[in-house]
Amino acid sequence: MSVVIRLSKTGKRGEGRYRVVVTEKRYRRDGEPIETLGWYEKREKEQKKEIDKKRYDYWISKGAKPSPTVEKIINL
Repeated sequence: MSVVIRLSKTGKRGEGRYRVVVTEKRYRRDGEPIETLGWYEKREKEQKKEIDKKRYDYWISKGAKPSPTVEKIINL
Protein backbone atom coordinates (compact mmCIF):
# COMPACT_ATOMS: atom_id res chain seq x y z
CA MET A 1 0.00 0.00 0.00
CA SER A 2 1.49 3.32 -1.11
CA VAL A 3 0.26 6.19 1.04
CA VAL A 4 0.54 9.88 0.07
CA ILE A 5 -0.30 13.21 1.70
CA ARG A 6 -1.98 15.51 -0.81
CA LEU A 7 -4.60 18.20 -1.34
CA SER A 8 -8.27 17.46 -1.94
CA LYS A 9 -10.29 20.29 -3.48
CA THR A 10 -13.44 21.56 -1.73
CA GLY A 11 -15.71 24.58 -1.99
CA LYS A 12 -17.13 26.47 -4.95
CA ARG A 13 -15.60 26.77 -8.39
CA GLY A 14 -12.93 29.46 -8.55
CA GLU A 15 -12.07 29.33 -4.85
CA GLY A 16 -8.76 27.90 -3.71
CA ARG A 17 -9.92 25.79 -0.77
CA TYR A 18 -8.32 22.44 -0.07
CA ARG A 19 -8.15 19.75 2.59
CA VAL A 20 -4.82 18.17 3.42
CA VAL A 21 -5.53 14.44 3.42
CA VAL A 22 -3.74 11.12 3.78
CA THR A 23 -4.88 8.70 1.10
CA GLU A 24 -3.72 5.78 -0.97
CA LYS A 25 -1.86 6.83 -4.12
CA ARG A 26 -4.15 5.01 -6.55
CA TYR A 27 -7.32 6.68 -5.22
CA ARG A 28 -8.92 9.67 -6.93
CA ARG A 29 -8.01 13.20 -5.82
CA ASP A 30 -11.35 13.71 -4.06
CA GLY A 31 -11.84 10.07 -3.08
CA GLU A 32 -12.26 8.71 0.43
CA PRO A 33 -9.26 9.74 2.59
CA ILE A 34 -7.67 7.64 5.32
CA GLU A 35 -7.36 10.75 7.51
CA THR A 36 -7.85 14.50 7.16
CA LEU A 37 -4.91 16.47 8.58
CA GLY A 38 -6.21 19.99 8.12
CA TRP A 39 -7.06 22.62 5.51
CA TYR A 40 -5.42 25.20 3.28
CA GLU A 41 -6.97 28.28 1.69
CA LYS A 42 -5.22 30.34 -0.96
CA ARG A 43 -6.37 33.89 -1.68
CA GLU A 44 -4.91 36.69 -3.75
CA LYS A 45 -3.30 38.58 -0.87
CA GLU A 46 -2.87 35.93 1.80
CA GLN A 47 -2.78 32.24 2.56
CA LYS A 48 -4.49 30.57 5.50
CA LYS A 49 -3.72 27.10 6.76
CA GLU A 50 -4.34 24.86 9.71
CA ILE A 51 -2.52 21.53 9.64
CA ASP A 52 -2.01 19.08 12.50
CA LYS A 53 1.80 18.88 12.53
CA LYS A 54 1.91 15.91 14.96
CA ARG A 55 -0.25 13.75 12.69
CA TYR A 56 1.72 14.92 9.64
CA ASP A 57 4.98 13.81 11.29
CA TYR A 58 3.35 10.51 12.32
CA TRP A 59 2.37 9.70 8.74
CA ILE A 60 5.81 10.68 7.43
CA SER A 61 7.36 8.29 9.98
CA LYS A 62 5.07 5.51 8.69
CA GLY A 63 6.35 6.02 5.13
CA ALA A 64 3.76 8.37 3.60
CA LYS A 65 5.17 10.65 0.90
CA PRO A 66 3.90 14.25 0.70
CA SER A 67 3.15 15.80 -2.68
CA PRO A 68 5.49 18.65 -3.71
CA THR A 69 2.69 21.18 -3.09
CA VAL A 70 1.99 19.90 0.42
CA GLU A 71 5.71 19.96 1.20
CA LYS A 72 5.87 23.60 0.13
CA ILE A 73 2.80 24.52 2.22
CA ILE A 74 4.22 22.83 5.35
CA ASN A 75 7.52 24.68 4.98
CA LEU A 76 5.85 28.15 4.75
